[in-house]
Formats: sequence, structure tokens, C-alpha cells
Amino acid sequence: MQKIIDLVLSPKQASDELIYRSVIAKQLNVKDGRISAIRILKKSIDARQRQIKVQMRVNVFVDENPSFEKDSELKIKAVDNAEPVLVIGSGPAGLFAAIQLIELGFKPLVFERGADVSQRKRDVAQINRTKKIISESNYSFGEGGAGTFSDGKLYTRSKKRGSVERILSILHQHGAHENILYDAHPHIGTDKLPAIIKRIRETIISAGGEFYFSTKMIDIIVQENKVKGIVTEKGDKIFGQAVVLATGHSARDVYEFLHNKGLQIEAKPFAMGLRVEHPQAIIDTIQYHCDIRSKFLPSATYNLVEQVNGRGVYSFCMCPGGFIVPAATHDNETVVNGMSPSHRNSPFANSGMVVELKMEDFSEFNQYGPLAGLKYQQQLEKMAFNNGGDGQIAPAQRLDDFVRGKISQGLPPTSYIPGIVSSPMHFWLPSVISQSLREGFKIFGKKMPGYLTNEAIVVGVESRTSSPVKIPRDEETLMHPQLDGLFPCGEGAGFSGGIVSSAMDGEKVAIKVSDYLRSSI
Repeated sequence: MQKIIDLVLSPKQASDELIYRSVIAKQLNVKDGRISAIRILKKSIDARQRQIKVQMRVNVFVDENPSFEKDSELKIKAVDNAEPVLVIGSGPAGLFAAIQLIELGFKPLVFERGADVSQRKRDVAQINRTKKIISESNYSFGEGGAGTFSDGKLYTRSKKRGSVERILSILHQHGAHENILYDAHPHIGTDKLPAIIKRIRETIISAGGEFYFSTKMIDIIVQENKVKGIVTEKGDKIFGQAVVLATGHSARDVYEFLHNKGLQIEAKPFAMGLRVEHPQAIIDTIQYHCDIRSKFLPSATYNLVEQVNGRGVYSFCMCPGGFIVPAATHDNETVVNGMSPSHRNSPFANSGMVVELKMEDFSEFNQYGPLAGLKYQQQLEKMAFNNGGDGQIAPAQRLDDFVRGKISQGLPPTSYIPGIVSSPMHFWLPSVISQSLREGFKIFGKKMPGYLTNEAIVVGVESRTSSPVKIPRDEETLMHPQLDGLFPCGEGAGFSGGIVSSAMDGEKVAIKVSDYLRSSI
């Protein structure tokens, strides 16, 4: 007999299979010994009431051998001698495009401006030590993209469940814990992702795909409005009839290169703000209605959103038990982001807190056309650098001081390794960001009593939430409208946000690449 049942358990019950096995047996009116296997299908925490509950949906096998569905096996085939497709960028969009291309019978050649993930780990550690940015190998550039060293959250609002499940399945096959297959908000962790990314690369290479690290594309070879290949910074020309452009939201030179080449790009609204950091114990107390978090509960998270004077103010990339990291890609700019290890066991909780920006906010940069938002973003990052300390020491302010417009005379401990310095961010931030955030924090303090406190700090600036530029593509072919064979893809092109949606877009684009190349034969 096989049954799918829903359980409502205490955190302690949900933490121990022996305990919830007994609960299941009682619910099914069978002896424990008759249950041969239990598979968790969904799991989430309900913390709305003082009594915390864990909701689980499970597949239970009674008196029969389990027949769990396995991860869908990849249809990997040898593509050593197949037609090449040039994939620019090895973030989620590029990597999953490469896998899908192999399954469709094409040979992906992946070009990555940054280092492989092993070297990249050493490089980001050096940034923390020396407070100096390594321009082509950092928290944004390198194998795996920004997500590799930015938490590894896998939550997406996409309704295409089949595609989502395929992405999670591929990550699981390459070493991610099986809980990503059923957790309501799956998370891999920055400590686990590098090994998973390396295994995905090995899968691609084993089929005949190729990787070229520290190899930046600087031009596209075009004949009769069709892609014929690329030119690298080293001067090499690599030929191919299709280019998947998956360069991420921080590759500003790509936007400028396309614009200078006369290819259409568009400015788009995005969001910027600060990163707020609390002691994790404060967030636990608020969210779990307790003095001390139970050992059976994970570090608490939150999701906040409010309309302030017609603008969205919202939390972004919330990292419980995490760290704030330096995410700039250029000298003389300061950018912060957040990440969590798999166990989320840091004593700090941090989250981006950002403000929706509109096209009219960039009017002073109108002379830059579609790059206006990008120039506004750069200006804010330079302001943060100028108001910080040496190198990547970031400007910071106690949270309640920021809201009240007061200079912080001292700052509490922080997870941000390069260090922080007191700065009147309420004063020098653009008023549209400062005023919106200050009003938003007041509202959030009422929604979560205890949240608005001087035990928390804000650190600046959180400016890389999404691309300030969109690279358009035809709705049917997914190619750039002016250039056959150029396929803008992922977060950098403005068509996704986060690991899973970017991976899904990479796969979708790969299918269209196949259609295009086969129709050209």
C-alpha cells in the first residue's frame, strides 16, 4: 500500500524520522514495522502562531518495497565533433544552457572572464584580507556566477514547476542535499556550491564541451547581420553560428560594447538600497515568539514589503545565519551583498533592503541613453566608496540612528570582514532612496516589533539586485532583433533573477539555439 498524507508536527517531531514514523503509523492505524519507507515531498515551517508547526507532505509505503522516482537522468551524448555553440558566461544561465545544448547534440564552448571556482575561492578570500578588488575574479565574476558566493538560495516564483524540478534535480545529481527537492525555500549554501559547480563543469567536459577561463569576449564577429563568432581579449577569433550571451548583471562593459556597436539595449527599472544586519537572536525572537530559538528550528528568516509614496520598499536576498560580503567589481566602488553557509550558523542575519527606482530617477544621466540607470548605479557605488574607509571598508550606521537622521557614535560587531566605519548615510544617499528606506523601516518596525533597533546596522550599498539594462530579444526566436544568432540570456539580459530562474532561461534559450541552427542547415 502507498499513501500520500499531510502532517502537522512540532519542530522536534519533524526533526526525527523515528518520531514522525510513529505519528504516521498512528494516523494510518498500522504498526510502525509495516512502514517500509517514507519520502518527504514537501516541508515548510508555519511560524504565524506562538506554537510553531512544521507542515510535511509525505509518500508512505506500507507492506511493499519503495519505488521512489529517481532524478531524471540527463541525456548526455558525446558532442566532441558536433557543431559548436559559444556560451559567454558560466553562471547558472550559461551552465544550464551548456547542459541542454549537449542533450540536443551541440558542443558548448564556454568562455568565462573570471577564474575557475577553485581559484575564485582563493581570490574572494584575498579580497577580504587585502580589501582590494580583483577585477576579473571576485564575488560577481568567475565560474558559477554571482550565485556561487551569494548564498545559493533556490527559491523562485516561477509557475513552471516541471522546469523548476528539473533544475533542482540536476543540482541534486551533482551533489546538492536532497532537501532542496522538498523544502519550501530550498538553499544549498555558499560552502557547498563550489563543489557542485565543479561537478557540473566536469559533466559538460566529459561529453565534449570545453571551458576557457580568464577569457573575456570583447567583440562579436558579424557578417550580413548574422553571428559568425567572437573575439577574445587575447586577440583570438573563435567561430560559431550562435552565441548565448549569459554574462550576468555586473558585466557593464558588455552593455557598453553592445551600445557602441549599435545594437539595441534598453534602460530598465531596478532597485537599490542598503544591507541591514541584526543579531540572529533578535530575528529568532521576533519570528519564533520565543526568548531562545529551539535547537530543532533553523535560523529564522523574514520577507518584508511595503509601498512608500508609490514605491516598493522590500527585503531582498535575506540571509539568516549569514555574512555580508564585498561584491564590487571595480576599484573605487563599494558594493555589499549577503551569503549564508549551508548550516546558516553565523550569529548574524542580514538582508538587502531596497527601493524601487523609476526611469525618471535617472534623468540627470539621460545623455547616456539606455545606460542611464547603469551610470546612476555607478555613481551610488562611488559615493559609498568615498564615504567608507580604506579599500573595501564600508559605510555603516546603526539602524535607528539612520531612521532618526542621527550620526552613530559607535558601531556594534558585524559579519563584514573588511570592516565598517560610521557614516551619515541618511544624509548622503539620494533622497529617493534615503527617505523611502527610513519610512519603510518605521513600518517594518511595527510589523516586526523589535526589528527597528540600534542593535542592528545598515551597511552600504546594496546596488546589484538586478540588471539596470535589458538586452531585447524576439519573443518567438529569443534572438536579438538586430542580429541573428545572438541569444541574450539570464539575469544580465534582464530575463531572470536568481539561480533557478536563470538556469531555466538558459535551458529555454538552448532549445531556441537548436531550432535556429537546425533550420539553417
